[in-house]
Order: sequence, then structure tokens, then C-alpha cells
Amino acid sequence: MDKKEGRWSGMTPGQAFETVYRRIRREWKTAFLTCFLLGLLIHMPALISDIPNHDGLDSMYFHQNMITSGRWFLSVACGFSSYYTVPWLIGILGLAFLGCAAAALCELLEVRRIWAVALVSGLLAAFPALASTFAYVYTLDGYMLALLLSVLSVLAVRKRRLGFVPGAFCLAFSMGIYQGYLSFAMILAIFALWMTLLDEKLPLKDRLLASLRYLYMGVLGGGLYYAILQALLWIQGKELDHYQGIDGLGGGFLSGGIPEALGGIYRDFFTFSLRGNVLFTNAFSLAAWCVLGALAAAAAFFLIRRRKCWKNPLLFAIIGLTLLLLPVASNIILVVSPDVNYHLLMRYQWVLYAIGAVALISGQGGRTARGVWMEWLGLAAAGTLVFCYGVADNIAYSNLQKRYEKTYAYCLRLLDRIEQTEGYYHGIPIAMIGVVGDEQFPVTDITLPVTSNMIGLSGDSLLYTGKNYQLFIRHYLGATLNVLPEEAMEDMYMSEEYMAMDSFPGPDSIRIIDGVMYIKTENVNR
Repeated sequence: MDKKEGRWSGMTPGQAFETVYRRIRREWKTAFLTCFLLGLLIHMPALISDIPNHDGLDSMYFHQNMITSGRWFLSVACGFSSYYTVPWLIGILGLAFLGCAAAALCELLEVRRIWAVALVSGLLAAFPALASTFAYVYTLDGYMLALLLSVLSVLAVRKRRLGFVPGAFCLAFSMGIYQGYLSFAMILAIFALWMTLLDEKLPLKDRLLASLRYLYMGVLGGGLYYAILQALLWIQGKELDHYQGIDGLGGGFLSGGIPEALGGIYRDFFTFSLRGNVLFTNAFSLAAWCVLGALAAAAAFFLIRRRKCWKNPLLFAIIGLTLLLLPVASNIILVVSPDVNYHLLMRYQWVLYAIGAVALISGQGGRTARGVWMEWLGLAAAGTLVFCYGVADNIAYSNLQKRYEKTYAYCLRLLDRIEQTEGYYHGIPIAMIGVVGDEQFPVTDITLPVTSNMIGLSGDSLLYTGKNYQLFIRHYLGATLNVLPEEAMEDMYMSEEYMAMDSFPGPDSIRIIDGVMYIKTENVNR
């Protein structure tokens, strides 16, 4: 019997757990606990509430078989918490996966100083993209597992010579859950490539060969993802649907010409970064980003000067080229699906720029008095960002609660009117568009200066379609309505009789015509 095997086999469970715990590095423990506990504090309103968004109404119980959207592993990833929407359990699992991702991220970027480890984890837990993901809580645990796998895909390549093989599997399964985190892996791969190229312990040839492994991982992982997707589609007899342009898989990117497509990618990157109302929403967060950017630039300058990188033009050119490619890596989803509705859930990777700045500052600081000041300023700037993002998240959760209350009040009034309408009986066919008109109900959301780009958290109502009404009234008012599909309104919508109707709560907003109850909620003057 192997000596190590015999030692493990003679351990009690307590001794085994203690041995494993001692092998976990202090930075990993700090990263996990900071991310998990701070995540609990910031996102507690979402964990202890049962507040849906418009998509969540249709996902109170959802098997998550989204293979036609290319997410062939999502059903398995979300199955740990059951397919019911149980926010507390899903949130705990999601934060646990995110905490592991924080530990893996610190290991990948070689963040060793405890203040920097805590801030890297804090930024990951507080960034508003996570709050938007909590608004779609029914997929949160699966999505956070996908994010963890995307980090592990790059970490495997960084740590092992043949790590691109397990890394490819991690990347494939991450994309099989949610393709939005491909950018996360690509940006981290660029960061890791820079670290490899600047490693003075390796000969230049070895550094270049090691850098190619990230490319191997990406190509192999992408190919594996696509092969599994096609195999499962064939087995289930399905095809990719048109949702978010997933059936195009990159074809649309080339249709308008590469220069125009690249121009769109760079425009989107800088538009979102500078005017997206997410990275900074007040003077404090803007100042924090400016300080972090300046410190990171200074740290990079000192690193390049100390290692005399300019003496090797090839390394300098590779680093410069990959720096220019960062906007493409950030927006790779626009290459995969050019027609995508590019919302905040898909932009979590922007937090890596703040995290990368913290890692760079902590790696260069502390050597001199100047370095100490850089660390203190970096701590203050990154800490300010964490606080500002936590405030923004809770403002958004406050509005989500108000959206639910407004929707509840609206549906209660509407249901009462439906049941009081002459000729109503249980099960009567109901046809409606469903959009709440702003003429009768002007916008009352006061959080838009903060939440305008936080999908799922802004606005006044959870209602956009007739099915939304049907599901909300069923789950939260305990009544069942026979709402017809949208096609039932096609002939009626342009008729003079329908256009003459009032918008709810007008007295003539509900009519029964030929046995069908028509309800008009949109604006009268459309």
C-alpha cells in the first residue's frame, strides 16, 4: 500500500478535514470568506425576498433545458438547488461558487497581500452585474458555477504545462452553462499571458511557448463546446433558436465587413465604459476609477522599467497588441452573436479591469516609501468602489421591491375589474397586449439615475405581456385566468373598435366581444 494512501486511510473524518484545511492558503480563505460574507451583506435583500422580474414569473419552476440557446449544461448546473425558484438556497450556492472564483482569481493573479485579496473579492461581490444576476435569481447558482469554471480554465493553463487540456474542459462546460463568461476567461488569459511574458525566470523561447497554451485552451475549449452542443441537439432532435442571435454563431459579424464590425465593438466598449452609468454613477466612484487607473499605469511603468522590457521589441509588441485587443475580448459576445441584446448580465467582465489594477498595484507596492503610498491610495480607491457599488446594488433592490408592490397593486385592481365585468365567468378567454401605458400610469421610478442600465432592476412594472399578468395573478393573487397567446390580438389590435377603447383603468378598457374578453392596458394614442 502506498505510504500516502495508508496515511489518509487511517485518518478520522475530523483529522482529514483538518489536514485539508491546513493546506488551504491564507489568501484563499480570505478571498472566499470576504466574497461570501460581503455578498451576503450586499445582496441580502434579494436572498430573503421572493421578488420576481418579468422573466422570473415564468420560472417559478423551470427545468432550465436551454440547449436551443446553446446552454447544454445549464440544466445540470442549476439542478443542485432544484428547479424551483428558492432565492435563499440559490443565493447561498451562488455566493459559495463566487467565493471559490475569488480564491482562484487571487491565485491566478498572484495576489498575496491581504488588503488586496479582500478588495479583489469585494469588487467581485459588489459589482452591479451581480445584482442584475440576482434579479434573475433562478439561474444565479448555475451562472456563478460558469464564472468559476471560466476562471479555473485559465488557472489550469497557468499552473500546469498540459493545463490547457483540463482548462479546455472547464471553458467548454462554462460556455455550456452561459456563454457570457467567455469574455471573463479571455481577459484573464490576456492578464496571465502578460505575467508569463514578464517572467524573468524563464528563457524567452519558453515564455513564448507557454503563452501559446492559452490559445490552445481557447481553441480546444471552443471546439469541445460546439461538438457537445451539436451532438446533444442531434440526440434531442432540436435546432438552435433565434434567441439573442445564437443561431448565427459569428456569421453576422462578418456580414457587414470586419472593419465596420470592429468599429462597433470598440465604440460599444468605450460607450459603456464612459457613459454606461454602471462603472461610475457619482463623483466618488469616478474619482476612485481615476486614482486606480493612474496608480495601475504608474505600477506598470515601474514594472516595465525594472525589468527593462523595452530591450526586447517582440515582447513589447505582443503586450501592446494584446492590450489593444482587450476591448475585443471584453465584447467577444458581439462576435459570437452580433444581434444580441447586450445587457448588464453579459458585462460582468468589466470588473476585471479594477481587479487587475488592484493586483498590479499590490504586486509592485511596498518596496519603497513611494510603493507604500501607492498601496494606501489603491486601498482607498478600490474600497470606495466596493462601497459605491454596494450602495448602487441596494438602491436597485429597493426599486425591485417597489416594482413588485406597484405590480401587485395594479393586478389587484385589474383582477377586481375583470371579475366585476358583466358576462365574466371563470375560464373566459382573455386577450391583451399587456404593456402598461405611461399615459395612465406615468413613470414613478426615482432610481433611474442609478439603475437605468441594471437590467431586471429598473422601471415601474413587471408586466410586459399577457402571460406576465396570467403568471403574476396566479402566483401572487391566487387566481387563474385564461389568457390567450399574443396571436389572438393580431386581428383585433388594428380594429376601430379596439382603438376606441379606453386604457385601463378607464371605464371602457374591458370589453367582451364574440365571447372573448379584450383588455386594453397600453396607451390609447399609440
